[in-house]
This record gives sequence, C-alpha cells and structure tokens, in this order.
Amino acid sequence: MNNDFKIYPMDKSSIKSIMVINDLSFPISWSQESMESELDNKFAKYVVLKNGNSIVGYGGMWVIIDEAHITNVAVHPDARGLGAGDIIVDALFRICRKHKVTAITLEVRSSNFVAINLYEKHGFEKESIRPHYYEDNKEDAVIMWNRHL
Repeated sequence: MNNDFKIYPMDKSSIKSIMVINDLSFPISWSQESMESELDNKFAKYVVLKNGNSIVGYGGMWVIIDEAHITNVAVHPDARGLGAGDIIVDALFRICRKHKVTAITLEVRSSNFVAINLYEKHGFEKESIRPHYYEDNKEDAVIMWNRHL
C-alpha cells in the first residue's frame, strides 16, 4: 500500500466497499439499505477515503442547523495505523466548517480505545455515558463532543 489517500464524496458505487469495511469493523453493521438511504438524507454528509482506486475507509455525519453528529467512521484493517482515521475526521471537519457547524458529537464504545484516542486527538472530550447502549453486548457508549470547531 503506497498510502496515496484521497477523500471523495460517497456515492452509490461506494456502498459495496463500505459494506465490506462495516462488516470488518463493527459487531453490528448498518444494512446496505440503511447506507443507501443516507444518499437521499438531506442531513447526511459522507466521504470515502481511497488509496488509488480502492476505498479503504469512510466517515459520515448528519448536519442539523449548527451541530453535527458523526454516525460512522471506519477504516479497512489493512489501512489502519496509517493515518486514515485522521484524514477522514479532518474531511468531516472541513464539511462542518463549510456548513458553519459549531459543535460535533458522537457515541463510541467504551472499550474502543483506538477510536477514543483518535477523537480526543481531534479535540473531542468525553461528556457522558449512555449505559448499555450497544445491543450486541450491552456495552456503554461514551458520548463525546467537540464544541470548538
């Protein structure tokens, strides 16, 4: 992998690769229909990260008035540890600035230390816990915010 990463808007042709990344990344993955419906969601803003012609990651959020909620960030296991997550979060922040978003939030599994560290690196702070949030194992979700965009 030469790490020639580039960000592109998500489109219908991205969905198949995104579903592979989802299945490799999340115990409970969104359905293909749910991902496709995001293309028609006026609040949804999604990007894919490509290395050459291959999608190696993606991220998405909903932008509502002046706040955003990250719905998903995932990187293919072969591209992890190479800065792909940083590139995706930076791309989401650029979209936030374009839409005059002042704060952004997300939920993350309390055991997902890699993701928590990524988000903290980008100015997110832990604000609260949603007990037993995840259906598969009743794990808590950490609610994080960055209110300084």
